[in-house]
Amino acid sequence: MTVLDTRALNRATLARQLLLDRADLPALDAVAHLGGLQAQEPQEPFIGLWSRLRAFDPAVLSTLLTERHVVRMHLMRRTVHLLTADDAVAWRPRHDAMLRQRVLGVYRGELDGVDLDDLAAAALALLADGAPRAMSEIGRALGDRWPTAEPRALGEMAVALLPMTQLPPRGLWRAKGGAHYRPLSAWLGRELEPLTEEGVDPVGQLLVRRYLAAFGPAASADLRAWCGLAGLPAALTAMRDELVTFRDERGRKLIDLPDAPRPDPETPAPVRFLPAFDNAILGYDDRSRIIDDAHRRLSVAGARVVLVDGRVAATWTVESGTVTVSPLRGLSPAEREAVGEQGQALASFLSDHESDRVRVDPSPR
Repeated sequence: MTVLDTRALNRATLARQLLLDRADLPALDAVAHLGGLQAQEPQEPFIGLWSRLRAFDPAVLSTLLTERHVVRMHLMRRTVHLLTADDAVAWRPRHDAMLRQRVLGVYRGELDGVDLDDLAAAALALLADGAPRAMSEIGRALGDRWPTAEPRALGEMAVALLPMTQLPPRGLWRAKGGAHYRPLSAWLGRELEPLTEEGVDPVGQLLVRRYLAAFGPAASADLRAWCGLAGLPAALTAMRDELVTFRDERGRKLIDLPDAPRPDPETPAPVRFLPAFDNAILGYDDRSRIIDDAHRRLSVAGARVVLVDGRVAATWTVESGTVTVSPLRGLSPAEREAVGEQGQALASFLSDHESDRVRVDPSPR
């Protein structure tokens, strides 16, 4: 079985994540290709698409939200993602059990004695008037029925039990505002796609294909780390004959789509600035293809990072129109220059072309 080293996996990831060369895709198609963008920080998807698309206009993504072509919702790993409406209605039922179990894992004691079917029905009745409500409002209202339960637990479980979406202005470019929810089907004016009873798990197979197109080659543990679902064994078994297999340097079995890009490991990789919680890093269990183990905590701490030669080599912040880059390793003069040039472009994007200031701090000794 062919062994793919870390650099080969890195270049495959960059190609599929649209980070090896910016793509000429419409924003909607890019969101679909990427299988959604991590979006608990509302402005971060704009940075993620700017790093991946040529001539990206943030107003286009805002319009996609207001016109209901994309939605913000809890889905993969029970984190907020920006997804196409089509993917949301197809994928959300497949995540029901995982979402419920993850909330129970946090609030089992607080929800003791609460019948979850009754809770879902009460929440649906509460939201039937069409008024957007914050999660805290939902929890407090349901507390009238379950006065001994924690309102926060009731609210979080209601959002897990009922497919809901966060409404604009949350997630619009430069907009501020809390998360207010409505049922997904009411917002989109369409019903969610029901799960079939087939043992082959057709929605699971779709998730596998979409994941590999955007993240492969990858192990089943990586797939699970991306979506939060328990391995999708029926889907993987049914797809055995349509996938190709490799091994990584750690001996793990990797699966992939046969015709997906696997560039030459020596393909040059440009500097790229990534937003907080970017799935190019979080979408794997083994993240060594893109970030050193010593820096892995950055990927879950909300740090914005810079890729140099395809790997996390710095963090970045922005304040008063100035992008500040803090290297994690020594950068060559050519690398510092490339980081500075891309940092200027980012500063210009974030400031509506009013500033291109960038500062690259000294490398650590």
